[in-house]
Amino acid sequence: MKLKAKALVVSVIAFGLMSGCSASFDEARDEALVAVEETFKETPKDTNNKNDDIKFYLPFGFEVEEETPNNIILKNGSKTYILFYNLQEEPKSEVVLNATLQQKNYDITERFQQDNKLSYVLVNKSNDKENEVVVGIGGVKITSEVKTSSLKSEAETMMRIVKSVKANK
Repeated sequence: MKLKAKALVVSVIAFGLMSGCSASFDEARDEALVAVEETFKETPKDTNNKNDDIKFYLPFGFEVEEETPNNIILKNGSKTYILFYNLQEEPKSEVVLNATLQQKNYDITERFQQDNKLSYVLVNKSNDKENEVVVGIGGVKITSEVKTSSLKSEAETMMRIVKSVKANK
């Protein structure tokens, strides 16, 4: 009987430690929104990739997997990102944002404005550990499935990519 009691106590403590170490959705959300807003206000990264329509920055480890009109599929290890662009829309446009919002209800819809540009972050909580994240500026957005524990760093990276997109001239 003592062995069962000890096993139960150890299990409860281990569970408590594990749940205490993982970030709650609310904490991850708050940190991600601050990081995205700060990144939105920064100077864009220099571009290091291009296609027929746009040039854009990709962080180390990211690569272009596939291109279709207005979409670029990006990979970073096993993670997939979809970069969408509509060059007809200006950085202050709400067209892409509103079209995205009509597709589903998001748990988080946050907007930031600066220098005649509209930035947004949309998060749909899939479960306790996974979220669909959309980060955009005007007619450019990037979408990916993101773990709650890495919401801040992923959303920040996504904003860095979106902010760098420029039309080829």
